[in-house]
Amino acid sequence: MAHPHLRHPAGPDVLRSAALGVLAVVCLLVGAAPAAADSDVTCPVDLPNCLVTVHTPSSPGTGSGESVARPVSNTGERICWLPYAGEAVPCHDPAWGWFSDADACYYLLRDPQPPATEAVWGGHFPDGAVYLVTCLDPLHAPGTNGGWTWLPSPPPGYGGISVTPGELAQRAVQQMALTGPAIGATITDGELGIVGVPVWLWTAVTPTTWGPNSATASVPGLSVTATAQATRIDWDMGDGSVVSCANPGTPYRTGEVHSPTCEHTYAQPSLEQPGEAYTVVGTTTWEVSWSGGGTSGTLTVTRAAQTSVRIGELQVLVTG
Repeated sequence: MAHPHLRHPAGPDVLRSAALGVLAVVCLLVGAAPAAADSDVTCPVDLPNCLVTVHTPSSPGTGSGESVARPVSNTGERICWLPYAGEAVPCHDPAWGWFSDADACYYLLRDPQPPATEAVWGGHFPDGAVYLVTCLDPLHAPGTNGGWTWLPSPPPGYGGISVTPGELAQRAVQQMALTGPAIGATITDGELGIVGVPVWLWTAVTPTTWGPNSATASVPGLSVTATAQATRIDWDMGDGSVVSCANPGTPYRTGEVHSPTCEHTYAQPSLEQPGEAYTVVGTTTWEVSWSGGGTSGTLTVTRAAQTSVRIGELQVLVTG
């Protein structure tokens, strides 16, 4: 059978795919008249509309015990999801307003707002705002299935597609202030390394140089939390060699020659290099996972830092 449409009391057919599996009938109130259904249903007098739902039996093999996997956006766009129907719905509809992830209801800001004398304010006027709420299935949505409600701030998801979750994830990454490695090496400023002797490479481990690091970026009605972890450092040693280490490296331990984790051995001195030193660039690769706004994703970002090392040759003086 064709899926029924919902009709807003003041507008055309909307939410074209929102009511899959249910038949929703909007009752316009005049006084306290009861709504007609299979059994008596009374629309409360303080609601501008109410919903009566009639559930159709499940077909064989599609019982309510089945779990439906929620889709994941590959583009970072918000996905609005009816958990009890297992269907995606529009995140915004001009007649019903914005879909809230908190309760799977639509919220529309009353314009103009009701007078301060209306009981819906509950003594909060002029703080917060009054919204028209429309829930697609009152049996699964907590509280009332429709009507006016006062909220101190916009509900989760209100206005949530003006900025996509993917864009908020980028903002969260910026808030983390991720950097390249805080470079450590066995050769420091003013020292001279030796051809053939391994140079240890490492970074100080902090939330900004190796991780983990987390941040949350928000706009009204939408929040995205991102977590970053460095996965490797690629060391461009300045002599044409690149050393890739899937670890932060090991700080130098006095008396040891080889690093247990990350090192490089120069074969030529640096006398012919600019400034008589090799330029070493460490590039950290960060993997960022994020979620929010009904979707999730991953990002890969890189950050770099550099230093220089001077390498000479060990001269052996033989006297007769």
